[in-house]
Amino acid sequence: MARHGGRGWYGQVAAAALGVTAVAVAASLWSAQAGPVEGAAGAGSSAHRTVPEAAPVSVEIAHASDRGARGVNITIDDGPDPVWTPRVLEVLEQYGVKATFCMVGPQAQAHPDLVRQVVAAGHQLCDHTVSHDVTMDKKSESYQSQEILEAERMITKASGGVRPLYYRAPGGAFTPYSRKLAASHGMRPLGWNVDSKDFERPGTNAIVTTVKSEMPNGPTILFHDAGGDRSETVAALREVLPWLREQGYAFGFPVR
Repeated sequence: MARHGGRGWYGQVAAAALGVTAVAVAASLWSAQAGPVEGAAGAGSSAHRTVPEAAPVSVEIAHASDRGARGVNITIDDGPDPVWTPRVLEVLEQYGVKATFCMVGPQAQAHPDLVRQVVAAGHQLCDHTVSHDVTMDKKSESYQSQEILEAERMITKASGGVRPLYYRAPGGAFTPYSRKLAASHGMRPLGWNVDSKDFERPGTNAIVTTVKSEMPNGPTILFHDAGGDRSETVAALREVLPWLREQGYAFGFPVR
């Protein structure tokens, strides 16, 4: 799997969050699992909502679609972003497609309105860690735990209490420990089959060509809605989504 991006701008965004939350790791270990989520009842409310404990799921990395052999999963990584996430959502709505949004914790925390917009539109949430560190598989288990569980807490709180159902390791840097931890929190480890290479901004035509040529690899396609100018991604989605439907694909979510 590709290891794009490195820590880069994600590390800058997450630095403050990691500094603040490091002292609360012990609390986050249980609050991400079953504890109350402050502010989950919505703006203007001081009520607390208890998030039900998540049932464990498979530790195996998911690639298949819940729509079967002709299913396809659109996955969108690294947001939410105030400029590009709304534009991606517009395209998805235009073509009646539901997607899985793999969110970076501090981005979700900074833009809860977008997280809730994603949920309200019927899309699924995925934990993409705090720092988007593509070397996580080389780090300690305590570091992996903080990255995964703190992002889960941030996303769940930002969403108003809706948990992420998947965990995608940045750059595919899964470990047996991280997969087991995520699965124990109800987040199926999520891979991909088709890397659109949109993160590299190779041009809209190149993105579209890559997706079309790699579809035989499997149903889960990787796109991005953050990390820089994503205009090529938006334009590519406008071409790829109707093409996939014309080929007889049905849009779904990764298997759980």
